Amino acid sequence: MEYKFREIEKKWQAYWKEHHVYQVKNDPEKKPFYVLDMFPYPSGAGLHVGHPLGYIASDVFSRYKRLKGYNVLHPMGFDSFGLPAEQYALETGQHPAKTTEQNIKTFKSQLEKIGFSFDWDREVQTSDPNYYRWTQWIFLKLFSSWYNKTTNKAEPVEGLIAEFEQSGTANIQDKKGCNFTAEEWKAFSEKEQQDILMNFRLAYSSFGEVNWCEALGTVLANDEVINGVSERGGFPVEKRKMRQWFLRITDYADRLLEGLERVEYSEAMKEMQRNWIGRSEGAEVDFSGVAETKDGKKPFTIKVYTTRPDTIFGVDFMVLAPEHDLVKEITSSAQEQAIDEYLQYVKSRSDRERMAEARQITGCFTGAYVDHPFMDKKVPVWISEYVLSGYGTGAIMAVPCGDERDFNFAKHFNIPITNIIGDAYTGEEANPTKDAILENSGFLNGMVMRDAIGTAIDRIEKGGLGTRKVNYKMHDAGFSRQRYWGEPFPIIWKDEIAYPLSENDLPLELPHVEKYAPGKNGEGPLSNLEDWVNTPLGRRETSTMPGYAGSSWYFLRYTDPHNNKEFASSDAMNYWGQVDVYVGGTEHAVGHLLYSRMWTKFIYDYGYISFDEPYKKLINQGMITGKSYFFTKSGDKIVSYKEGAEYEMMVRFKYGHKAVDSTGKLTKKAFEEFLKEDSIHEAPQFEIDWMNDGGEEYIYVKEEAEKMSKSKFNVDNPDDLVYKYGADTFRMYEMFLGPIEQSKPWDTKGIEGVNRFLKKLWRLFMDEEKGLIVTDEPATDAELRVLHKAIKKIGEDTERFSFNTAVSAFMILLNELSDLKCRKKEILTPLLIILSPYAPHITEELYHALGYEGSVVTAQYPQVKEQYLVESEKEYPVSVNGKLRTKIFISLEATQEEVESIVMDNEVIKKWIEGKKPKKVIYVKNKMINLVI
Repeated sequence: MEYKFREIEKKWQAYWKEHHVYQVKNDPEKKPFYVLDMFPYPSGAGLHVGHPLGYIASDVFSRYKRLKGYNVLHPMGFDSFGLPAEQYALETGQHPAKTTEQNIKTFKSQLEKIGFSFDWDREVQTSDPNYYRWTQWIFLKLFSSWYNKTTNKAEPVEGLIAEFEQSGTANIQDKKGCNFTAEEWKAFSEKEQQDILMNFRLAYSSFGEVNWCEALGTVLANDEVINGVSERGGFPVEKRKMRQWFLRITDYADRLLEGLERVEYSEAMKEMQRNWIGRSEGAEVDFSGVAETKDGKKPFTIKVYTTRPDTIFGVDFMVLAPEHDLVKEITSSAQEQAIDEYLQYVKSRSDRERMAEARQITGCFTGAYVDHPFMDKKVPVWISEYVLSGYGTGAIMAVPCGDERDFNFAKHFNIPITNIIGDAYTGEEANPTKDAILENSGFLNGMVMRDAIGTAIDRIEKGGLGTRKVNYKMHDAGFSRQRYWGEPFPIIWKDEIAYPLSENDLPLELPHVEKYAPGKNGEGPLSNLEDWVNTPLGRRETSTMPGYAGSSWYFLRYTDPHNNKEFASSDAMNYWGQVDVYVGGTEHAVGHLLYSRMWTKFIYDYGYISFDEPYKKLINQGMITGKSYFFTKSGDKIVSYKEGAEYEMMVRFKYGHKAVDSTGKLTKKAFEEFLKEDSIHEAPQFEIDWMNDGGEEYIYVKEEAEKMSKSKFNVDNPDDLVYKYGADTFRMYEMFLGPIEQSKPWDTKGIEGVNRFLKKLWRLFMDEEKGLIVTDEPATDAELRVLHKAIKKIGEDTERFSFNTAVSAFMILLNELSDLKCRKKEILTPLLIILSPYAPHITEELYHALGYEGSVVTAQYPQVKEQYLVESEKEYPVSVNGKLRTKIFISLEATQEEVESIVMDNEVIKKWIEGKKPKKVIYVKNKMINLVI
């Protein structure tokens, strides 16, 4: 029988679907194990071969755990709301509901062809009203909650109101800038009370500076902006103040940091999150002054957060963020034009660009001064792009002798520098040391800097100049987008007060529109729907939730996806518990992962779940890079590339990897075939100057390794490879490429070797004419040793996600069984079971061919028998006159006489010695045997 992989794979995919083989029940009698992939955006172009890497890894692991007796939850769904889906719809002139539906069908078709063991009965789509009803419900819970610093958890806002009515803010640890008595609270108007509550709500609306992208018509999160342009589309992004919704993630900052100690993430991933949260301890200090403005003298105070109050006597100037509210108020008439011009420059710069180590130093003097709190010294106030409004107070006290940026700024603008650290400061560069002895520092003179920090804070607090403060670099998370394709907010605005919808009115469905252009004044497209926006109760919120809204809690919905009474039952969520293994890319380190962790802690605070971290273990699959090729142009022609030569321009050869050989050579014949193959393949606009060698016309093109991306035209469609080689080959090859967490190049040349492995496996079971050739003979010790050594090795490799070494072990095992001519059911059945997570289709076919009922998916993983791991014999190389002639397994306990008898009785050796008696038999135990004739 021939190995007809297409027929086999189609047959078993239909069988698994028809018999619901992957359907999982919440069974308290079985030990649960939860394996989850970061679910995909259903983009229009579908999957390329880089996408399934993590999915295959999690699928192998899920199948393995199922064989080990676990009740495995391995679901899949689609992150179908958000900017990518809407942008694709806009680009193609279609409605996002239609394109999303089509794209999900494409994705599911591709995923099913690869043979994943997803429980599709639990599928979720974030754009499904049955799903986002509960996203809206969680939002309402966040809106109706505040973070009680005394109990260190989220609580209903009604409790906060009761506290205000009884004691005002007297007993509130974190007053959020509010200070009033119970009597004052009761005297406030409803509007005033609601404005105060907005300062405490975990989901709140506020005017804030946001990343506005005019071309996309929406606000973007910081992690969606790269080098001043949108990550999606590369459009310019500017800062703008707008009313937005935010999540008060900063209240959870300490718990987010602490939780990192209890999860199994890579240290690099943990460090990314720690740096993003950016916890620091220090003091807030007030610097006061009187500004000389065109409107007369204005007293003002600059509040500064510093982690180094020990350096306060080294302050030589103040720097405000250009967006700081005081800038306009304190700027002198003489500096007004210069400040306005500088503000225009900064407006186009992203936070990333401003914080980057740039060679250029920019800033502008406001014309104002503050008084030093401990010295008779006027300190000039500047603005500069290197200070961001979102960190601390948006203002810094600059100590040039101890901070590199301050030093460079002072040198650039000729600001005198005070030395407070003696010989530790050379005048050539700043020294951020904490170990110097302080000089020129008043009451701190003679102290070691690190010891002076507490003393300085005590004096600041005693003098009423400031307070101790813990600060975070992390901002509250922007939670609204001025887009159409997202969850509508269940909020009604009336008299500038936000009123929540009743839970009974959920879901608030996204209205269908044919056109979804941005609204006026930066509002979302929903603002154009006057009939929808205007209700008897007030105006609906016209922004929609961001993409991460639905993805922050989807892992919980998978546990109970068809529940219409609650977002998921506590029994279901607590049965499955935390996700045991979560697989996805590092690009979500400071976005989705942080938000998901916060939402989990919030849901935990309300007692719905018994765990406050969503994912026990995180596996970040490495990036698969593709080969990109470029034509080199010289004059008016494309010419052959030569390393080291200079060319006028490089022209991307789209999908060139399909036509170029491993040396970078492109023949004219291959290029012509390439152009015929697919309508999307195109020739360059310039004539190609083909070289000629013995009649073959060719050129060389430049090769570069780049991230595999549809935008770089260096992708392969997995459908093509599955059709050509089969899903099992594709799965095993992706796992064979290298360690799962490392980036690696894609090269289909190696896929042939994996394909040969599966064909060889087939021939071990099947003869083309006779069919099944497996016997019921008992296994030998040698065969059992080979098998159990592999079971142990492959099981350990799979447990630690070392799939590439497991595939190598399968290849070694198959070679050893082939050498032993082993076709015994006792050996081949366990082989099929341990191989089935990697190659489920061929193993299912052969498993049934052996006469088993049911599915190999539900078989039991074979136990390692330790007695076969202990070496009792060794395969000795046997030479005749120094030349290797054969190998023979001989007991490690054999004597010299027994060895000679075994060797002389071997048919191969008999042939080579031709009946002659050896002069000597050299036997070196555990090493070799040599016959001297």
